Amino acid sequence: MFVSRIRPNEFTFGTVLHSSTVLGNVEFGKQLHGCVIKTGLVSNVFVGSALVDLYVKLSTIEEAQKAFEDTQYPNVVSYTTLIGGYLKSGKFGDALRVFNEMPERNVVSWNAMVGGCSKTGHNEDAVKFFIDMLREGFIPNESTFPCVICAASNIASLGIGRSFHACAIKFLGKLNDFVDNSLISFYAKCGSMEDSLLIFDRLCKRNVVSWNAVICGYAHNGRGVEAISLFERMCSAGIKPNRVSLLGLLLACNHAGLVDEGYSYFNKARIESPNLLKAEHYACVVDLLARSGRFAEAENFLYRMPFNPGVGFWKAILGGCQIHHNMELGELAARNILALDPGDVSSYVMLSNAHSAAGRWSDVSKLRTEMKEKGMTRIPGSSWIEIRGKVHAFKADHDHNKNDEIYVLLRNFFEHLREYESSDWLNNYCDFSAI
Repeated sequence: MFVSRIRPNEFTFGTVLHSSTVLGNVEFGKQLHGCVIKTGLVSNVFVGSALVDLYVKLSTIEEAQKAFEDTQYPNVVSYTTLIGGYLKSGKFGDALRVFNEMPERNVVSWNAMVGGCSKTGHNEDAVKFFIDMLREGFIPNESTFPCVICAASNIASLGIGRSFHACAIKFLGKLNDFVDNSLISFYAKCGSMEDSLLIFDRLCKRNVVSWNAVICGYAHNGRGVEAISLFERMCSAGIKPNRVSLLGLLLACNHAGLVDEGYSYFNKARIESPNLLKAEHYACVVDLLARSGRFAEAENFLYRMPFNPGVGFWKAILGGCQIHHNMELGELAARNILALDPGDVSSYVMLSNAHSAAGRWSDVSKLRTEMKEKGMTRIPGSSWIEIRGKVHAFKADHDHNKNDEIYVLLRNFFEHLREYESSDWLNNYCDFSAI
């Protein structure tokens, strides 16, 4: 076109920039950006949106922001693409600012906020945006529900997720595979395997994602025997397992203590489908062996892997040592973890807990002193519970806004426990002085 001296217009650049993005060629995209500037089309909304998309997917959010600012009249596509880029980069505040600045919104822009929040851990915000979307009169589509149902599963809110299920039926009528599979996974993660299986059994056509959702659900709920049975059903139905299928199966065996079964499936995959095996599958086997106290096999497996073990592998060993009070191997694992990641706080905490369980209080004191000298602070544990549709979050501290009421109730529980359990049991397992 240039050789023929035909001047490209905004549609030419928009199309070629999109092709550059699809091919993953950011350098060619930047060359096109230079041509766009020379031809005076940099402020065109069609070209600007294509440039924002290019930089969001292949480069930095700063370059995407600059392309957005150069666009004279950005449209809903430009705004939505930039919002997605901010969320992808973890800049939730900037995404929210741009969303609030949008002169007009559509379902896609709402979906970008709901999906982006869900993927980046802002699950409560994802739920809030979905509710706001309904209040402003927008009708959610088949792309909305998998995202918001995922957010409900991440906060384990069965009540909220059920209401989203009802909304999906109301607005969509017949649910597609994506929504069905997200619901199967949601109910399983919330501990309601009966509802998960109800949806699974009603599916006219089950794909590998559907089977994986139930297998992983069984794993999540510690039901290893059922996971194995379903995995065999899946293979008998002619569905070829993928990496997620195998990982879900190994996790199910791990959580249910089915060591020999899990090890057998791993070895079978190593012979028949070696391409399925990734680092996470090896890590699961190490954890499986370590949790069961089979440390010699775990060490042997660790050193025979086709790659060097990372921090996660040694943490699996350390976790098993904590359970079975194997201090010698536990200290070796901790040293390897700290050699790979000197700032890892969790390894100190795990080793300290192992020493504590073994009654080695002087070693506990040394570790805590070392942590203090290195400026390390323990991340407090957290939990949450849903009551009447509201999620209540807790941390291992005294900052909850209903702290006094909680501790009064706990004291009452302990008083009732004293009536039914021996004082030795309470002294060993319950620190009454802490409350």
